Amino acid sequence: MAGEIRDGGTATNRLPKGSGVEIFEAHYAGVPGAGWEINRPQPRFVELAERGAFHGKLLDVGCGSGENALMAAGLGLDVTGVDAAPTAIALADRKARKRGLDARFLEWNVLQLGDMGEQFDTVIDVGLFHCFTDADRPALVSSIAAAVRPGGRYFLMCFSDLQPGTWGPRRVSESEIRESFASGWRIDALRRDRIEVTFEPGTAQAWLVEMTRLPARI
Repeated sequence: MAGEIRDGGTATNRLPKGSGVEIFEAHYAGVPGAGWEINRPQPRFVELAERGAFHGKLLDVGCGSGENALMAAGLGLDVTGVDAAPTAIALADRKARKRGLDARFLEWNVLQLGDMGEQFDTVIDVGLFHCFTDADRPALVSSIAAAVRPGGRYFLMCFSDLQPGTWGPRRVSESEIRESFASGWRIDALRRDRIEVTFEPGTAQAWLVEMTRLPARI
């Protein structure tokens, strides 16, 4: 059954071959030239967490090897991280055990978050949203909406179209973000920021977005 959790914290709703997950799996498996993680939490999300912006049950979508999720777990939050790359989830599990932190990591298709049968108070996304094509973006937004309880918060950080050049993740414009979340969401803040990256000069232009899931209209 799709979404069934198995031993080891994995799930049966894996992304099929050809979906692009192989690129991410190559990174976490240590293929040379495939790396992008900075191996620490994004500083802006550390700031958000420390000022109390995150609360309750927290879901990290596209959690990778778990640094942002584990940062939140270290502050005492009830944390779940999901990623389509099995090696990423295995790395995150090992980090949690080594650091003595209580966090749950699941191999999961982020387009099927509703299959988890749970809703979260806080969802964080560092570098997932910009990975999806225009065609797949509505399905991602719908999936995230299914995972956020009414009144819950979604914190998004993605590559900005203000970043020069074409190397790296696809760029996202402010208008694309606003259009994607025009229905069922309230954008509380959308501002220019910088995301830390592994290539020179160490940061790139980004959007930082804070939004609230609105109750369904009757």
